[in-house]
Amino acid sequence: MDPTEGINEDEQRPGALALLNGALAREGFEAYYAPDKQCYLRHIATKVTTAPLRDPHRPFSTVELERREQLRAYLEKASEDELIDEVLLPLFRQLGFHRITAAGHKDKSLEYGKDVWMKFILPTQHVLYFGIQAKKGKLDASGFSRAGNSNIAEIHNQVLMMLGHEIFDPEIGKRVLVDHAFIVAGGEITKQARNCLGNELDASKRRSIIFMDREDILNLFAVTNLPLPEAAVSRRPWSNEPPF
Repeated sequence: MDPTEGINEDEQRPGALALLNGALAREGFEAYYAPDKQCYLRHIATKVTTAPLRDPHRPFSTVELERREQLRAYLEKASEDELIDEVLLPLFRQLGFHRITAAGHKDKSLEYGKDVWMKFILPTQHVLYFGIQAKKGKLDASGFSRAGNSNIAEIHNQVLMMLGHEIFDPEIGKRVLVDHAFIVAGGEITKQARNCLGNELDASKRRSIIFMDREDILNLFAVTNLPLPEAAVSRRPWSNEPPF
């Protein structure tokens, strides 16, 4: 008996997604639909999504807004190490940075102002090197910082060290200088803090600074469809609600 008997021609025809994946599989990729009902491309072996980055400043879907709030609650409680290991490292990998290396956590004397260093390969195959100085709370320019917050004066010297000390890239066997420094905060970076640091640095170093605060992190996680940290998905560890 023909197993297709009684099934019309449209039902027998493979779907567009199956046809697309038949071609993509030869290159090691697959397409899939995420909970936001958008189609993404990911590597079959690593499951890393390679869909092009969408506008992080557009209106968000209901699913994306829910993910942002879950991550926001996580960042309220996360330590600096959790911010780096669970949020920043996966995010920058997803954004196309390479050789992402957390530095200085076991030996602070070797940090030289950098919590992380990484590199980005341009389409021309030229390489730019980046350092990251991460703070878990709000970054402000007040004379006194409350617990959990950081004063911009506290990281001024760290930025100078980050830009002035070489890093060793084992892939090329050479020591190189950082081209740009990311100042990342798990909270807000106030306008006063940005201006204060800019005024303290000369023009060449000022152009090398890139700021990223909580809203930037939330927006990038939303548009890249990056999985949230495990603790952020479960509300209970980050909630004051009773577990019943």
